[in-house]
Amino acid sequence: MRSLFIGCTAMALCAAALANAPAAAAADAAVPGVAPAPATATAASSRAGTLRAVRGTVHVASAGGMLRNARAGDPVDRSEQVLTTQDGAASLVLRDGTALVLGPSSRLELRDFAFDSTTQQGDMWLSLLRGSLRMVTGLIGVRQPAAVRLQARTVTVGIRGTDFIVEVPEE
Repeated sequence: MRSLFIGCTAMALCAAALANAPAAAAADAAVPGVAPAPATATAASSRAGTLRAVRGTVHVASAGGMLRNARAGDPVDRSEQVLTTQDGAASLVLRDGTALVLGPSSRLELRDFAFDSTTQQGDMWLSLLRGSLRMVTGLIGVRQPAAVRLQARTVTVGIRGTDFIVEVPEE
């Protein structure tokens, strides 16, 4: 019961943080050692989704380890990670319509993502390494529930519902 309470509390904090997302976009201060978001668009074949709202300090790490400041509207590719700090929160929408909300002090890896908008078929594998996540599944979860995988440390969750919250505490 304690874990559910903590998860709901984190999501409430995240929702409150995202309510003021425009203010966060205006305060886009550079962080030493962190690259700015790329100016060019990412190829659609590797783009998994788009950051819809960013509050506080949020970064995106490439598969090669390159860290960049995250802003609303930035693309997120498969194999990238979204990291929020203690004051951070982020909302991400994947190409199939899946909505993800990351709470403070979270780290989410988009291990794999593929979606064909013509056939509405795809596959997603997400890994919540720490923190809290609320997920509302999109077309992949609706049409192919077995194709949606969420891994959290020692457990892999098979998605059969459409809206849920997961929390992975620090070790």
